[in-house]
Amino acid sequence: MINLSEVAETNEMIEKENLDVRTITLGLNLLDCGDEDLKACCGKIRERILTAAGNLVETGEKIASEYGIPIVNKRISVTPIALVGAACCKSSEDFVEIAKTLNNAAKDVGVNILGGYSALVAKGMTKADELLIRSIPQATKETDRICCSVQVGSTRIGLNMDAVRLMGEVIVKTAEETRDQDSFGCSKLVVLCNPPDDNPFMAGAFHGVTEADAVINVGVSGPGVVKTAIEKVRGESFEVLCETIKKTAFKVTRVGQLVAKEASRMLNVPFGIVDLSLAPTPAIGDSVADILKEIGLEQPGAPGTTAALALLNDQVKKGGIMASSYVGGLSGAFIPVSEDQGMVDAVNAGALTLEKLEAMTCVCSVGLDMIAIPGDTSAATISGIIADEMAIGMINQKTTAVRVIPAYGKKVGDSVDFGGLFGAAPIMPVNSFSCEAFVNRTGRIPAPVHSFKN
Repeated sequence: MINLSEVAETNEMIEKENLDVRTITLGLNLLDCGDEDLKACCGKIRERILTAAGNLVETGEKIASEYGIPIVNKRISVTPIALVGAACCKSSEDFVEIAKTLNNAAKDVGVNILGGYSALVAKGMTKADELLIRSIPQATKETDRICCSVQVGSTRIGLNMDAVRLMGEVIVKTAEETRDQDSFGCSKLVVLCNPPDDNPFMAGAFHGVTEADAVINVGVSGPGVVKTAIEKVRGESFEVLCETIKKTAFKVTRVGQLVAKEASRMLNVPFGIVDLSLAPTPAIGDSVADILKEIGLEQPGAPGTTAALALLNDQVKKGGIMASSYVGGLSGAFIPVSEDQGMVDAVNAGALTLEKLEAMTCVCSVGLDMIAIPGDTSAATISGIIADEMAIGMINQKTTAVRVIPAYGKKVGDSVDFGGLFGAAPIMPVNSFSCEAFVNRTGRIPAPVHSFKN
């Protein structure tokens, strides 16, 4: 039973502490849309999305109105398109046609973003995988709602360094193709290790092949709620701090569970998972960096930052798993730079560097996220950054990701501004020493010894 005090508390979270359901994401299986004819394949994809997702936005708005819970985004994730288009796509241009089809269908049903323009190449690339990856710069240029992701490694398989090298080149090319938008195309492209099949958050969302034909996944977010809660225990012991974060995460996750169940019932689609990640926005008071400061750091990046983030991540998970039997996705704390004003402030203050962010990714939910770097950063250097981050995920058996933006024509001291959820970011310096001879080796880095558990 929910009592009146809990209702009042939830209202306070929504009205004053930026609690929201960040996204309702409808996952769709498109494998049966494959066809040897490109036009037929695109037609099947469009029909599938319009039929399955036609009521998604309306349903989200109805739930938001009925319960008074803001639902910021309504999204779709689809089966990795490299699999769907393998039979009909003989060139990168063919894959771009599928991207345009997905983009138009997303607009027609009214969703904010569609994810799944993806390839899974942790061990090797098929011809279709490579064509899709090489099509990404043009696909991001010619669409505005499509998110792209490429898995290049996993704990069980190892790290495909041929794909890592290629992704460095693709990111540079994507930055060039969208240079008139401060290389915004790169903000819709993420490279992953150990990606979950049920992630509702973009840009890394795709509908995994282990999933049902359709499923509803919900992502909640409440950095402001957590910060407000721990303000009340300032100076208290770590035990009190941890209990406070855990109890707050429980309350936030219950809101997500309610929305997920209602959306599942109204759409007649199975409920998948609740992702309880603390995903910040550029809005004041909606910052993971501010939580770290409230825990006791002068700025994110100060000594103790990795420990504080580890504490936060663990308590969020512990509280969330008590609130829902189906916690999944990423679930923890995100540390995107451009999307978190507190992180931007820490960079501008000189407290937060790329190397410190990399250390923090050992314990956060994802990885190096929405980081703007100089436009003249070489493809080999970007591949080296990717390799480092993927190795962290592979060795630590966790999801890691890289979403960097080599802003065309920009240098350290400049900034980029994407507006809205994507925010603004200063250009961060990158280590200038070369790793070209390393990333130009062919083949893959083998899986770590602890992967052999059969």
